[in-house]
This record gives sequence, structure tokens and C-alpha cells, in this order.
Amino acid sequence: MTSKGLFGKKYLDIQLRERQIEKPDVGRVIVKVRACGICGTDTNFVRDWTGDYMALGHEIAAEVVEVGEGVSGLRPGDKVIVEDCTMCGTCDACKTGHPELCRNMYSLEGQPGMGQYLSVRFNSLVKFEGLDFVPASLTEPLAVSLTSVLNANIPLGGSVVVLGNGPLGLMSALLARARGARFVAVTGLPPDTALTKARLEAAEMADMDMVIQVGRESVEEKIKARFPNGVDRVIVSSPPQSILDALKVIKFGGLITFYGLHFGGKNVVPVDVNDLIFRKITLVPTFAEPAINFPASLALLRDGVVDSGALITHTCPLAETQATLTGLLDGSLPAMKAVVIP
Repeated sequence: MTSKGLFGKKYLDIQLRERQIEKPDVGRVIVKVRACGICGTDTNFVRDWTGDYMALGHEIAAEVVEVGEGVSGLRPGDKVIVEDCTMCGTCDACKTGHPELCRNMYSLEGQPGMGQYLSVRFNSLVKFEGLDFVPASLTEPLAVSLTSVLNANIPLGGSVVVLGNGPLGLMSALLARARGARFVAVTGLPPDTALTKARLEAAEMADMDMVIQVGRESVEEKIKARFPNGVDRVIVSSPPQSILDALKVIKFGGLITFYGLHFGGKNVVPVDVNDLIFRKITLVPTFAEPAINFPASLALLRDGVVDSGALITHTCPLAETQATLTGLLDGSLPAMKAVVIP
């Protein structure tokens, strides 16, 4: 079996490659990709990555087409989410109750989720029912947002600021509310492009307590007018430089968790360590790898706690992915979340 898939690097240098998919070995499964979300990491790669071509796509909802020997509980036709990184289950970290620290993970082995078929280990698949493939493709990014909210350890009735109103940031804000936050604010770029306008509108429609336009409004002034001593928690989904705003609005003894990345050289941020110590600020990076919280994320989508219809605004076939990526990068596409349907 052959499979076509996308690989990319800077700047929108994208290749459609054909690969051979062998019959599944013991413990392996062949799946047909039915939907794959476009992640901010994918856009970062095709905007900034100067290394070798990267396989694109890891937010994958698929259908089982063939199973190898020794695979139980899976059969052709099953709907599955494909984990991009799966805990090994046998290392010291996994065996002592900390699979999030596993360093012997199973991966996609360089296969692009933005493609037709994948050959993966059986334990990298999470079965689901009650959802179509496109909304189910939100499982992986929702799990990232859920992990950030769990890492934030939001106090009941607490105050939270989420920096960044992309899909991950908005989902973090929605989950912060569901987790018991009394006040939730979201920041975003001004509506100068179709994309930033669409994302600001999405934040406003999500009934946030405050939506702040970065660059036109001072995050510190807006938040301090409501909370003079700062907020309990800040979740940073926007690029690393945003941590500086987080430090301006966090209260004494507060916690900041962050997962915004940058591959174009803006990943180093000057931080006053004395300030962290004297104000007892906790910094908690969120890196949801290996894959965790997928079952919980599927339940949140299935039960409508997170409305996939309000988040997924665009779909495209594989052949139009480059044009979609271009629109996301130059801001001309009014997209909240775009999903590739191979």
C-alpha cells in the first residue's frame, strides 16, 4: 500500500511525498486518516524551521483498516485517535505512576498525520464513539489545553488570565471556567487581519469576562483595574515573550503555566529571578507529551462541554493544505481552527 503525506520547513517549503506502507507486523495497526487538525506547531514549522523537512500533522482522527498479529480490542472500521507520542508503560517513570516523565516513548516514526495512511503500534490508538472524525480531531489539542488547566491548579472561584486566543488558548479558557474559575480573561491580537478578527470574535462569543487586544490595550492596566493585587493564575498559550505580561499581572504567590512555543529565535525570555523568589511565583511548563488526557478530552467533546462546531471553522482536502497554511500565516484566512481531510 502507498500513502501520500505532507512534509514542510521554512518558508512554506512543502512537499507531498509518497511512502510505502507495509503489512502490519505483530502489534501494529494500519489506519486511514480521516481528519487531521492544523496545529500552531505545524504553522511554526513551515514559517521558521530551517532544519530537515518535518512531517506535518499530529492531531489525528482515523479509521482502522488492518490489524497485525497479537492485536486485541481493535478491528477494521473502528474509530480511533492516534497518539503522536505514547508512553512505553515499562520504564521506571511509567512503573512508578509518572508516565508523563517517560523518555522511551513510541512515536509516529516520522509519518505525517496530514496524509492518507499510517502504520502505528496498537497502544498508540484510543477508540471512540459518538463523534464524527472532524470534531474528534480536536482531541489532541484539547488534551494539551486540559493539561495546562490541570497544571494551573485553579482555586475554586479563582481568577485566571489566558494569554493568547488561538484554539488552544480559547479551549484553556473554556476549561478554566469549567474547572471553577470565577473570572476568566483572554488576550488576543487586534482585528487587523481576517484571522485575528475571527479569533477575537470567537473569544467574545465564548462569553469571557474580559477580552483584551494586545498592542492596543495594556494587559497590565486592564487586569489591575479589576484585580489591583493581580490574578491567581495565568495560562500562556501565546509565544514565550508573553510570559513578561504574565509576570505583570500574577499576584503574590500565584502560578503561571505556559506552553506557547517559538522556533524562529524568540524562545529566550529575560526573567528577573529575584522577582520570582521574592513574590513566590511558581512557573510550570506544560508539555503534554507523552499523550495524556485523551479519554477525558473525548468525553468533553462528546458531551458538548467544549463546542467543536464553534472552534472548527475551516476544512480542506490534502491538495489545498498549502493554501490553507498560507492563509493562516498571512492572516487572510478567517479561521479559528482548520482541519485537513485527506
